[in-house]
Amino acid sequence: MIKCGECGYENMDGLDYCDGCGAKLAAAAGGTAAAPAENKSETTPPAPSADSDSIDAKATPSLAADAQPDGQTPTSEVPTGDLKKETPEAPAPSADAAAPSGAPATFKAKLSVVRGGRKGQEFPLEDGNNLVGRWDPETGSFPEVDLDADDPEAKISRKHALIRIDGGKITIEDIGSLNGTYVNRQPRLSPGSPAEIKSGDEVIIGKTFLKLVIEPIS
Repeated sequence: MIKCGECGYENMDGLDYCDGCGAKLAAAAGGTAAAPAENKSETTPPAPSADSDSIDAKATPSLAADAQPDGQTPTSEVPTGDLKKETPEAPAPSADAAAPSGAPATFKAKLSVVRGGRKGQEFPLEDGNNLVGRWDPETGSFPEVDLDADDPEAKISRKHALIRIDGGKITIEDIGSLNGTYVNRQPRLSPGSPAEIKSGDEVIIGKTFLKLVIEPIS
């Protein structure tokens, strides 16, 4: 069994996409590999030598003075400037590193049926993964965009496409559908290759035409 890293659904071996949410299973499986053990012999620091003890004693003249008999001071002063090591300043974080990669979206997105189904029917999209397809009676999974009622000819696969919202970016990916996924009537999307979509773009799933609508959050 292969456990989905997105939703935790237990899938049969050999599947490329999760039966529960449509996410890729290869990424979840790759994250479980155990990290190789570190070679302790390479990371063990060397034991301090006798010379280092003498340097530490010279680097603290105040302690050396206390060790002299009463009323006497050391006959020579040991310069400490050579023993000080300059600590390099840490580089300032770049703008890309400071910006969180998983920042919540500042808009609401939805798909609206414009042709080939219930015209005007809307499907709100959530942050993260949104499975597009039809209800699957075998697994009991309901896609976020369930086009079962808009697909009387069954041209839409049960797990047809995956729409993902990550921060301010929206992508759509065909996940091995029979009749393909199209954006703005361009060539058929290659399965497993996400394409970015924006407000007003037309998405064709089977014989159902949908429009992406994005509204800013006030």
